[in-house]
Amino acid sequence: MAAINLEIILIFLPLCFVLELLYFKLAKQFHIIDRPNERSSHTKVTIRGGGVIFSLTLLFGVYYYNFPYFLAGLILISAISFLDDIVELKSGIRLTVQLIAALLMFYQLGLFAIEWYWLLVAMVFLLATLNAYNFMDGINGITGGYSTVAIGTLMYLNSSMNFTSQNFLLLTLLSLFAFNFFNFRKKARCFAGDVGSIAIAFIIAFVIGQLIVSTGNFSYIFLLLFYGMDAAITVIFRVIRKENITKAHRSHFYQYLANQLKWPHLKVASLYMFLQLCFNIMAILFLNWEFVASLALVLAITIVFVVCRFKVEGKDYLMKSTSI
Repeated sequence: MAAINLEIILIFLPLCFVLELLYFKLAKQFHIIDRPNERSSHTKVTIRGGGVIFSLTLLFGVYYYNFPYFLAGLILISAISFLDDIVELKSGIRLTVQLIAALLMFYQLGLFAIEWYWLLVAMVFLLATLNAYNFMDGINGITGGYSTVAIGTLMYLNSSMNFTSQNFLLLTLLSLFAFNFFNFRKKARCFAGDVGSIAIAFIIAFVIGQLIVSTGNFSYIFLLLFYGMDAAITVIFRVIRKENITKAHRSHFYQYLANQLKWPHLKVASLYMFLQLCFNIMAILFLNWEFVASLALVLAITIVFVVCRFKVEGKDYLMKSTSI
């Protein structure tokens, strides 16, 4: 059973807060801020890029784990995402770096031994996950809170299955604690930014990849079920409405709850955390389920989610264009 390293907690919990506060000073000095616009769910100028703490913590804590190729990919993808937070980059540049980072992750996972077409499927799934995670980062608390549920679940599974470094997971969890302290509040002091949402998605995808490689059970991809459902179903509705899915929008369900129904951000974030936690508990209770059985359960949950969206948002709202 993987034990919790108290040394890491004593060193890195305060270090995470120090690094975050130092970043705040730099961000203010260089005007790395998020100004509200017509698509925003916030109303005040806020520091952008606070999620840089996820990558920095793993970089400073490299002594406690041994994933060199993954770390190289994380540094690359975090750097290009941070640059994109400051100066908007062309999509081709971002995608190229994301592809290189993904290949480094796959090498760390040992996936180059599988057939090329499965590698292609894994690449498409990873890039979709990274960008979906980024799209879902739109209100206070949602990315930090949801990611805490994911990492907490993976730590629990790893305590008995030992498929990855528990120190690696602990470092990630501590960085999430520090970030959530400044973001999971009514008036956030910082937002994750692309550097945060993309990096934490990259980290979680890597650990889930390790879990799948270790067990051969693809059902573990559903540990990100509710983010995936909201992102995928929203894309489907936008296609039905003949909208340009590459354009910015406020069509996600969590955005409807926050912007149209005026639910507090933390209430919406907590709802997503709770729903994902419930599904994770179900997954843990039925770890021996076959992939087809898990897929059937996910399909049933997805149908309930779609019905819920029609009930809450209404057919007219879902079927007419809401792009800005």
